[in-house]
Amino acid sequence: MQEQPEVTFTSWETPSDLPNLGDVLYERCTRSIGGSVARISINRPKVLNAFTNKTMRDLMIAVEVANRDPGVGVVVLQGVGDRAFSTGGDVNWEGERTTADWFFDVPPNHVVRFSSKPVIAAVRGYAIGGGNHLAYTCDLTVAADNAIFGQIGSRHGSPADGYMVRYLIRVIGAKRAREMWLTRRRIDAKTALEWGLVNAVVPLADHEQEVLKWCSYVLDGSPTCIRILKAVFDVEIDEMAGDVRRHAHLMSPNFVESDEAHEAQRAFFEKRPPRFWPELQ
Repeated sequence: MQEQPEVTFTSWETPSDLPNLGDVLYERCTRSIGGSVARISINRPKVLNAFTNKTMRDLMIAVEVANRDPGVGVVVLQGVGDRAFSTGGDVNWEGERTTADWFFDVPPNHVVRFSSKPVIAAVRGYAIGGGNHLAYTCDLTVAADNAIFGQIGSRHGSPADGYMVRYLIRVIGAKRAREMWLTRRRIDAKTALEWGLVNAVVPLADHEQEVLKWCSYVLDGSPTCIRILKAVFDVEIDEMAGDVRRHAHLMSPNFVESDEAHEAQRAFFEKRPPRFWPELQ
C-alpha cells in the first residue's frame, strides 16, 4: 500500500495587495498537497479583541478577500494572542451608540454567513458575548484548553435577539442554550466539548497545529462540493436571519439609550454589580 505524503503548510504570509485593515490581520498559508488557508485575526488584544463597527467592517472585507481567492478553501477566524478569541462588543463603543446606530449595525455573525467557504473558529481564551455567538455560528470550532465561553448581554445592557440567540438551540439544545443566555454561566473548554459547543479541545501549545489539521480535513474534499455544503448548512441560519433586532425593537425600541442600559454600562466601568431593580437604586 502506497504511503500518504506528509502534509505540511507554508509559513503564514500577508498578501501585498491587501486592502487597508486596521482592526484585522489577514494571512494566508498553502498546503503541500494543495489548497490554501486564509487566517483572519481580530487585532485588538488590549481590549481582549472586543469589536466595534470598524472591526466588523474590516472582518467583512477580509472575508471577501478570502472569497475571491480561488486558492483558498477554508477560513480560520481567531483573536490575536492567547487571552481571548473575542469578548464581544467594545463597551466603550456600545455606550456611544444611539438607537439608530444599534438597529442598523451589522451583527458579527454575518461574517460567517457571508463567507462562501467554511469558517473554523480557533478559540483561545475568552469567547464571551458577541465573541461566543460568533464562534458558535462558525462552521467548526476548535478550542484550546484555556477557552472560556459565555454570554453577558443581559448584565451589560446589550439586548441580543434574532438568530444569534436562536441558532444556539440548534448547536447545543434548548435547555443548554437558555442556560447559557439567561444565567450567563461561563463554560470551560471541557464542558463546551461535552455540550457540543465545540468540535475539539487541545492543549494551548498544540492549538495552531490542530486547527491546521482540521483545515486539512476540509481541504481534502472537492472545493465545489464543500462550498455547496456550506451554502446548504447556511440556509438554516438564513431562515432565521430576518428577525434580527425585530423583537428588541418591538419590546423596547429605545432601550440602548435608556437608564437601564446606562446603568449596566456604568456598572461595568465601575466594576460592580448593576442595580437594575428600583429598590436598589
